[in-house]
Amino acid sequence: MELEMTVLQQLLAVTAAGPVTEKCAREELARGQALLAAGDADAAAVALRRAAMNPATQLAAHNLIEAHGLPGAFASWMGLESRIDPQDDVYGFFTGYGTWSSPLRDYLADGWRTLSELTLLLERTGRTLTGCGPVLEFASGHGRFTRHLVKALGCERVTVSDVVPGAVAFSKTHFGVKGFVSHASPADVQWPGRYGLVFVLSLFSHLPRSTWQDWLIKLWEAVEPGGLLVLTTHGEFAVRRAGVTLDESGFYFVAASESKAINAEQYGTAFTSSAFVQEQMASLSSQPASWHMEPAWFWAHQDAYVLQKSTQGEAA
Repeated sequence: MELEMTVLQQLLAVTAAGPVTEKCAREELARGQALLAAGDADAAAVALRRAAMNPATQLAAHNLIEAHGLPGAFASWMGLESRIDPQDDVYGFFTGYGTWSSPLRDYLADGWRTLSELTLLLERTGRTLTGCGPVLEFASGHGRFTRHLVKALGCERVTVSDVVPGAVAFSKTHFGVKGFVSHASPADVQWPGRYGLVFVLSLFSHLPRSTWQDWLIKLWEAVEPGGLLVLTTHGEFAVRRAGVTLDESGFYFVAASESKAINAEQYGTAFTSSAFVQEQMASLSSQPASWHMEPAWFWAHQDAYVLQKSTQGEAA
């Protein structure tokens, strides 16, 4: 117990000391790896914590700490898999804010925020997340939210899909979920099943006009009778904040986004009016039995739409 307290005290001292130079951080990363190979987990934890105090080595050090369950691991107090894929564009988005000392915490906390926002949204429609049956998280990325969804529901109820193969592979490997690679064209997607909840966070906020309606129709097909499609858009609040002007149909698109893995012409940044979304909903072969919208719901700026399919499904 005395040794454990000593390690924890050292970790606190490293954090209190603040940033280290990149040269020092790389030396500490190499030393931590050597200590792990030698079986000295406690000393490795301290070295890797020092390496995590510089942005150049922070993620590599973090993933080693998490992979080996070392003292100070996020998993030990969050109760979930906390490794982050180096190719994760969303994590890169967090590191780009300049607050480099906290992107790990902010990234992991943001997934919990999404879980909270989704749970509260469903409750407003009289539904519960745990009562929705099998869940498809579409455009799931590298698991920022998936890890929290798995903690809430269990991996056996969760399927993920993304157009980036490495993202799907990462989630399947680290979170134990089912998953399949999507396609740039909705016509090429084949659903392996139907789902009680299809959750599509921040996809329609990036789609060009040419595929917006097609993706809505395609994703609606994945919803089982009585199930829900939850999607988000950059609505009127986001329009005002960004200072853009919608066209006559209520749509605006620019070929630019934070993603480095997807062509910006296919995945840029889109803004839509509520009237535009409702017009696209009218194109569905089976009209929603009900739908609900909450403005500026996710991340306090993306509108949320909840569409419920009739219990008669496509025959309705």
